[in-house]
Amino acid sequence: MAITCTIDAAGITAPALADIRAYFVSKYREIYGADVYLEPDSQDGQMLDLFSVAVHDANAMTVSVFNAFSPSSAQGEGLSRVVKINGIARQSATYSTVDLLLGGTAGTVITSGYATDEANHRWNLPASVTIPNTGQITVTATAATIGAISAAAGTVTTIGSPTRGWQTVTNPLAAVEGDPVETDAALRRRQATSTAIPSQTILGGLVGAVANLPGVVRYGGVENDTSATDDNGVPGHAFSIVVDGGDAATIAAAIFAKKGPGAGTHGTTNETVTDAFGVPHVIRFMRPTEVPISVGISLVALHGYTSNIGDKIKAAVAAYIEGIALGGEIYLTRLYVPANLSGTAEGETYDLVAITIARDGGALGTANIDLAYHETPTCSVSDIVISVA
Repeated sequence: MAITCTIDAAGITAPALADIRAYFVSKYREIYGADVYLEPDSQDGQMLDLFSVAVHDANAMTVSVFNAFSPSSAQGEGLSRVVKINGIARQSATYSTVDLLLGGTAGTVITSGYATDEANHRWNLPASVTIPNTGQITVTATAATIGAISAAAGTVTTIGSPTRGWQTVTNPLAAVEGDPVETDAALRRRQATSTAIPSQTILGGLVGAVANLPGVVRYGGVENDTSATDDNGVPGHAFSIVVDGGDAATIAAAIFAKKGPGAGTHGTTNETVTDAFGVPHVIRFMRPTEVPISVGISLVALHGYTSNIGDKIKAAVAAYIEGIALGGEIYLTRLYVPANLSGTAEGETYDLVAITIARDGGALGTANIDLAYHETPTCSVSDIVISVA
């Protein structure tokens, strides 16, 4: 019996601690006799335990090193190193960002400007912003404080650094909250997407490039290769990239660098990118549209059910809904899995009777909810009502 790791076509395996000790016991008895006493309360038995633990720890280290060579199993610093082969790196903690619509006199230059929201958070503009002839410009402002600084749509309305000619400021969309250091799970997902950067399709390369930008947390895209506007509202021979987070100007530059000649862009966010010949190009993309989801849950309380368990049900269902990808579909029957608190003792204290869902405050029903390609579901515990019989 081998007491060290084995590497074969199936990967790496290591024997259990009990098997390693059994090996040492058998070899010890071959030398000193089968009647030798080697239980854990004996000195010789304790010595064999030390040997076994040392070999087991060495095996565990070997398995860890082996796994560090694959992005799917590497962890921590090992994962940070191995993803460099894809030309990406673990994202550090980020600042919240918000797209601000500035208004004022054409030609006004705003230097080191900032705006504040209703909670008195400071949002710094780019170092220099020039208001164009249209009298309005959209720029991406960055929170002065790192972390998850939130700002609902229409709340960043105060000019913090008064500048002659700068008259108005507002945020049509909610701020994208900053993130802590990127988790292993998020880095693995991004690594899998990053392999599309040198892809054979333009759309695949676009999505891969956008996914690798700092601050981007969710992304997707659709294309329309026909001559007529499609069901998504995308014009003919155009594509639409959806990006949650990241700097608007950087996103537009990445799209311009990857898009094919003559391909149109579609979206509600516009940025101008100047090419190497000094020609300006308007690049359009979408920011996600949040869709509030309401849930109704009917259950029969059994022995041990409490309102605290009901709160756990709400939290589990809300987390599942918020984890659905951009443009996904909310399947009603799949909500029963998180609502059952499967694998926990609390899940035995009630019996689910029915679940109903609705979007945008509509009437609760049993139909699945289809999301448009640019829509993302939102759901909090306050959006879930539990009826107990």
